[in-house]
Amino acid sequence: MSSAYLLVSHGSRDRRPEIAMQQLAKLVHNKLSENHNALNNEHQVGIAALEMNPQPLHEQIQQFAKSAFDDAWVGLHQSKLSQNENRIKIVPLFLLPGVHVMTDIPAEVALAQQAIGQDIMIELQPYLGSHPNLEKLLAKQIAAIKAEAWILLTHGSRRPGSKETVEAIAASLPAVAAYWSVPPSLESRVKELVAAGYKEIAILPYFLFAGGITDAIAASIEELKLQFSAVNFQLAEPLGASAELAELIWDLTR
Repeated sequence: MSSAYLLVSHGSRDRRPEIAMQQLAKLVHNKLSENHNALNNEHQVGIAALEMNPQPLHEQIQQFAKSAFDDAWVGLHQSKLSQNENRIKIVPLFLLPGVHVMTDIPAEVALAQQAIGQDIMIELQPYLGSHPNLEKLLAKQIAAIKAEAWILLTHGSRRPGSKETVEAIAASLPAVAAYWSVPPSLESRVKELVAAGYKEIAILPYFLFAGGITDAIAASIEELKLQFSAVNFQLAEPLGASAELAELIWDLTR
């Protein structure tokens, strides 16, 4: 069976997430090659974006299929293709089960499958945030910074039940959860912790890569430092492209 892998992110006008996605795709390619035998070590790994791309996702999937399995598109090896041996595995690089993960991406995958037909099968893998070992990466970041209290800050979603995932992760770290787009906000959580007597507060941004939102978070923390001058604030880095993250993605494709 021949498989190609497409990593799907949200997309951004900022160039940094796209560069990080390209780095992560290389790391995933290396991980796939390490874990397959020498006879089957040609793995194509691509990237796509749900938003902020000139093409809708289903067209990006079709284009990736064409480049990954060119033989299929020129009509070669029909006996092999009839056995559905060529597959594209779509991995949503999203941290929360919001509308994009639960509704938008499955709809785009269905459109792509309809356009491609059954010669190439498209398999939607679990989203990145569902991997249980992701918490270990977050715990590793927390261990590297000394603080009395932690805030796990994520974008947030208005989808019912989406906060439960964040609350569970925060409780395991341990930390309190805050959200950039929905309440409770970062500022409200900081006020609660300051009122409880904490003088060293660290913020862990639950985001994949640096970008516009992480810049805005950093600016917000500078304002909080002025408001609470007796408190020492620290801001951790987002997850970023790493070999550890690539290993989790590889695990989700198996």
